[in-house]
Amino acid sequence: MTRRGTGPDFVEALARGLDVLACFDENRPQMSLSEVAAAAGLARPTARRLLLTLEELGYVRADAGGFRLTPRVLRLGMAYVGSQGLWEIARPHLEDLVRQTGESSSMSQLDGSDIVYVARVSVPKIIALRVQVGTRFPALRTSQGKVLLAALGPDELAATLAEPSRAGLPPASGRAAERDWGHDRAGIEAELRAVRARGWALADEELAPGVRSVAVPVRDGDGRVRAAMNVTVHAAETSLERLTGEHLPKLLHTAGEVSAEWALWRSRPQAELA
Repeated sequence: MTRRGTGPDFVEALARGLDVLACFDENRPQMSLSEVAAAAGLARPTARRLLLTLEELGYVRADAGGFRLTPRVLRLGMAYVGSQGLWEIARPHLEDLVRQTGESSSMSQLDGSDIVYVARVSVPKIIALRVQVGTRFPALRTSQGKVLLAALGPDELAATLAEPSRAGLPPASGRAAERDWGHDRAGIEAELRAVRARGWALADEELAPGVRSVAVPVRDGDGRVRAAMNVTVHAAETSLERLTGEHLPKLLHTAGEVSAEWALWRSRPQAELA
């Protein structure tokens, strides 16, 4: 549930409505009124009024005794992506990178202690996790997340890691459990120092079994890291040596091109004379 504001202009009703939308995910595509009320921490009558309001606005629909999100919700996320210019700029570069590597590639940005995917071009391979634009994962368990966390200052990093994940993933297992990032602050700092030094990050089955990825930063015109870009492979098919030796150089080149074009896009005049 969304953290509550304390300012005099904070609109509680709006926050509750957003809480309701955030309750739905790939594991809970349809929810009853009672389930929504419990998940959002709301009284049942309040949840009912919010759901009916969202239904009238077109963001949810009643379906077989429950409620589902509608595609209209995509407008909320895509408005952000469009305002940043990321998708328009990244898509042809991601598509070209995927043609070169034969592997899926994505871009993400940091949201609290999670990453959120803002662009993706995938190939039809079976992996343990379903990923699409808007998917959220704990940053520390991903290569893209490590890149984004490594760009933060000490205070901002501490505040970010203190936020609970909203990804809704099961407890870490395999390599992720072995590292136990949540209780290994020294390990986190050492990992992020290495990422800063070499300019890229690796996640080897830390998010899910069989999922291996390498990521690099995407920068703005001032050199600040604003997003991360990755190549994801199946661990049984692609070795670490091939991932870092063959795919990483192509990824670095692609991210450089996206960074340069994004910097130009963001520096363009915001209004043009007729």
